[in-house]
Formats: sequence, C-alpha cells, structure tokens
Amino acid sequence: MASWNDVEREQPAFAARVRSLFDARKHKTIATLRADGSPRMSGIEVEFKDGELVFGSMAGARKGADLARDPRFALHGPTVDPPEGHPSGWPGEAKVSGRAVPAGDVEGDASGQLFRAELEEVVLTRLNESGDRLLIEWWLPGEALRRTERD
Repeated sequence: MASWNDVEREQPAFAARVRSLFDARKHKTIATLRADGSPRMSGIEVEFKDGELVFGSMAGARKGADLARDPRFALHGPTVDPPEGHPSGWPGEAKVSGRAVPAGDVEGDASGQLFRAELEEVVLTRLNESGDRLLIEWWLPGEALRRTERD
C-alpha cells in the first residue's frame, strides 16, 4: 500500500497529471462494496492534503458503512468528452483503487468520518498523440510505471 506522497515521490510527472485530472472538477465517483458483496456507486469529493488523498462520508451514509465493513474502494475522477475534431486534445481520465483507512472526523459543519486512501493502483487513461489509440499508464506500489497502447 502507498500514500499519495509515495506516488508523487516515485513518479512526479505522472502524479501531477493524475492530480490535475482529479482537481479539474469537484465531483468524483467512488465504488464501495455492499454487505452482500455487490458494488455501490456514490458521488464524492476528495482532497489532496499533506501528501494524502482524503475523502469523507457523512454520518449515516451507506458508503461510510461499506468502508467500515470492507475498506476496498475504487475512485474515478471526473471526465469530459474529447474535443470535437481533436480527439488527442482529450485530457483523459484518472482512477485510483485501494483501501480506505479511518482518519478521524470530518471537519466543518457536517458530521461524518474522514478516510485516507492507501493506494494499490493509480491509472491514467488518455489517447495517444494521433488520437487513434488508448494510452494507459498505471502505477503500483514498488513497481515501475507501466504503459501500454491499445485499439
């Protein structure tokens, strides 16, 4: 497992591209596991703070209960369509997965649980320069950055 700081230290350019995609819009999507093992998709906001990727769950929210029972999650950053007539101008999309670790109470007006992400995988998907193939880069803790193209 790794913190966001580990990604930044090991792959600074990749981490900067991923973070810029996450920071481009406020709302992201998180997948958690229900008690019966089926997936639950929820909207969420995340923050990069002190070298950590953190997010919260309001008191009584199902995603918080899911994470308390089974900390595995997948988080998808916001995305946009490729520019018309210029597919290689698409900035791409970023995803992370790992385990949510309780990190105290949510600060502010709303009550709830704060989590920090222990990362197992960070993925950036975009189009190659000619805009005709997917370019997928992914990082796993302790491994080199991987990259592949596909139709």
